[in-house]
Amino acid sequence: MAHTAGSGGPAVRRGVPHGSEEQVAALYWEAFGRKLAPALNPPDVGRAFIAAHLQHDRGVTALTGGRVVGVAGYRLGGRALTGGGVKDVLSTYGLFRGLPRLAVLALFERAPGEGELLMDGIAVEAAHRGTGIGSLLLREIAALAADHGCRRIRLDVIDVNPRAKALYERHGFTAVRTEQTPYLRGLMGFGAVTTMHRQVTEADAQGAKEAR
Repeated sequence: MAHTAGSGGPAVRRGVPHGSEEQVAALYWEAFGRKLAPALNPPDVGRAFIAAHLQHDRGVTALTGGRVVGVAGYRLGGRALTGGGVKDVLSTYGLFRGLPRLAVLALFERAPGEGELLMDGIAVEAAHRGTGIGSLLLREIAALAADHGCRRIRLDVIDVNPRAKALYERHGFTAVRTEQTPYLRGLMGFGAVTTMHRQVTEADAQGAKEAR
């Protein structure tokens, strides 16, 4: 399922195209590397780990010239865009280096509620930021949520990313709670996490029909 957003604009499609795993991993690392580094460093190993364990059907991508320039991941049905379990971490990093990494990864674990699609975040290539790709990805996520019968979309945004929070607010997300996490500031660079919700609407359902 794919469509082109405007004349000459990026093609937005559901799913991660096979063969683009390294591109997606690089985008994710650029966007979330500070947070992921304590668990997946060094960067080259971390990017390779993400690429090797992507769940291709748990992302929405924006492509220009056949190359992925933006991605939005989500968790639904017990699976998220970024995969890899305990055995994968230990196999990659070894037992003694892997165990503390698993403890850090456990801090990221979240589960969607009933009737809820849980977003993992949006990553857009630096050269394409400010061109509307984030908005296109969010609209497709909303249509996808409607397609799956979800009533609500949930996401978390960190305090050092006000640009992302502003984007989500423009698309109807509202903050429902903020958790102070000063113990993570030194380790991951942020000291608070805000949870935001957005209800799935009839307009989203119409967008899902148009995307089919």
